[in-house]
Amino acid sequence: MSIVKEIQEALAVLSIPEKAEFFPKFFKTGKGEYGEGDLFLGVKVPDQRSVAKEYYSKINLQELSTLLSSKYHEHRLTALFMLISKFEKTKDKAVKEEVVAFYLNHLPYVNNWDLVDSTCYKILGRYTFENQKESLLRELSKSEEMWHKRIAVVGTMHYIKKGSFDLTKEFVTRNLKHPHDLMHKANGWLLREMGNKNEGALISYLNQYYKEMPRTCLRYAIEKLDEDLRQDYLKGRI
Repeated sequence: MSIVKEIQEALAVLSIPEKAEFFPKFFKTGKGEYGEGDLFLGVKVPDQRSVAKEYYSKINLQELSTLLSSKYHEHRLTALFMLISKFEKTKDKAVKEEVVAFYLNHLPYVNNWDLVDSTCYKILGRYTFENQKESLLRELSKSEEMWHKRIAVVGTMHYIKKGSFDLTKEFVTRNLKHPHDLMHKANGWLLREMGNKNEGALISYLNQYYKEMPRTCLRYAIEKLDEDLRQDYLKGRI
């Protein structure tokens, strides 16, 4: 049995029928929705992580490509978890660059918010920060593809953790008025994370842009602020 088939069977055993019925609604797979056509086995994320932990060192990138190009969501997410492990467990710069190239070459399969949010800052964000290659994220931020834009801004999570906020602010501002609420949520989330690290930086940004922000973005961004200050922003009193 091939390693890919072995992983697929390991996931199939963990399938929960109720989850398989619920996930397509949760991830908006209906016609015209952002996850249109995606298929689900019904495997919980912790179980996918366990499978990834068991197999990541046994699978090569060519085999991982087969798993990542699957029509099943859990196959793709498990493949991405294994890719993260390959990136994090090696000290070989050439291997890291190979993983990054692989990720960029397979972006069409990183096509839902959980696939993006679980992976991009751990691979692209960390790589670009450590190698001063912000141009990789900047190019994605300028893309017409929404998932690319979300990868770019969520990728800056690694920068935020390191106390660097300029790239986050640049990407949020560029796509502040994007038409999809998935970008509003991502932008607000990253601003909130910036505020968790440095509240003054968040307040400075909000004071300049909050009146232009979509409501969802603003609500996400101010979630952790003092309640009186939250209300001031929500009611436009600043």
